[in-house]
Amino acid sequence: MQKYKLLIVLVIVLVAFLTSCENGISAVESQLNNLTNKANQLDSVINTEMDKVIKLDSIINLEDLKIKKLDSIVEKTSSNLDSILNKYK
Repeated sequence: MQKYKLLIVLVIVLVAFLTSCENGISAVESQLNNLTNKANQLDSVINTEMDKVIKLDSIINLEDLKIKKLDSIVEKTSSNLDSILNKYK
């Protein structure tokens, strides 16, 4: 009879222990889901900002090409003016 009482107590303790483990696992899963959601949001923000950086880089490259073309035109014009001035000296 004493062994049965001990067995019943052990079963109750085991059930309580497993229940508390389930609650802990549930809390950990909840925290992991929250972290995953935050990581996904952060990834989305980073991707959006990277797209902006890439667009800005493209605009800078286009403007750089425009400046080089204008510089070339200014150089040609300056050269032409110098040759005209040298003719009439």
